[in-house]
Amino acid sequence: MDDKPYRAAAFLSLPPVLAASVASVTTVNHVGAPALGALERLPKWLIIVPLVVQWLYLSLRFGGPTTPSAANPAITAGGLVGEGKLEYLAQMGALARAATATSIGVRIDHAQDYRAALQAAMQAAGLDFPVIVKPDLGMCGYGVRRIETAAALHAYAVAFPDGQQVVLQRYLPEDGEAGIFYARDPYSGAGRIIGLALRRYPQVTGDGVRSIGQLIEADPRARRLLGRAAHQLAADLAAVPKAGRQVRLSTIGSTRVGGLYLDGGALITPALTAAIDAIAGDMGEFHFGRFDVRFTSAQALQQGHGFTIMEVNGAGAEAIEAWDPATGLLAGLRTIFAKQRLLFEIGAANRRRGAAAIGLLALARLNAAQNRLLDAYPPSN
Repeated sequence: MDDKPYRAAAFLSLPPVLAASVASVTTVNHVGAPALGALERLPKWLIIVPLVVQWLYLSLRFGGPTTPSAANPAITAGGLVGEGKLEYLAQMGALARAATATSIGVRIDHAQDYRAALQAAMQAAGLDFPVIVKPDLGMCGYGVRRIETAAALHAYAVAFPDGQQVVLQRYLPEDGEAGIFYARDPYSGAGRIIGLALRRYPQVTGDGVRSIGQLIEADPRARRLLGRAAHQLAADLAAVPKAGRQVRLSTIGSTRVGGLYLDGGALITPALTAAIDAIAGDMGEFHFGRFDVRFTSAQALQQGHGFTIMEVNGAGAEAIEAWDPATGLLAGLRTIFAKQRLLFEIGAANRRRGAAAIGLLALARLNAAQNRLLDAYPPSN
């Protein structure tokens, strides 16, 4: 096991401002979409192979395959898998909570009057429709829906797995969405933003001739929306949008439903880093993960304000900026490799500080339980 806490110190340092202009990376709703990038074109299993090889090497180097689960000691498995979204909120102090969308959890018991429980929870949290509902235990937008009415909320609960917790969250209308990747040195406490990705929701742009269905068929990303049991496409496929009109196709921006990820590293500034570092510092032993935020404008985000946290992801968070179509295959893999190594280094550092890593069998059980639930959730929209 490596006695030194970090060999990737340069990776923890603030990234240089990229040569691309801010305007080139901050257009969230632009006309037309770039062609599929290198990582987007590959089957998922093929991407996983080199990452597994590196994971095995790092396991030998840093003390075992579950070392990353010690990266965030107060979170189940460090956030690798099996943790609830509300666990991160439970670690937040007043400063971090003030930057986070109001959220409340309700356990669904099909033998009880959960309609009343949901209404009471919304009132207690001061939530109004529309509201975002999502599983407490979930990933990649599975089960995430924008709900407009009490009747729709009840229908969602009817289809939700018995005994599981649903999260009700204030709907955030801002168009801008970013994933801000953060890492903090367990020894010095110094934290940095080590990556920033911009999400663009799946959408099509009308030409006054083709229907929404035809526009979707012509878009290799948007086609992922079709025939998905885990996602409900609400758009009228026969409608013909006017030329230039953009039609948003989903509440969520995951790549599994045709979302587009862009590298927004040029937005990382000392002011934004200070704001995120203060929030992470108000979350106890949180050292590695991604803050998914909605923001009002690129300029405000750079200045460290005008954003609201939707959720936090821990050790299992992906380096989603690597999926930018402009990023080559090797460059994308280097980004993922670097973050995977840093995750092991932080986990190993925390183990030296007394944090425990989860057992391999326990981790496998968490993963199996989560995967079973993903198939049981109501479709996202």
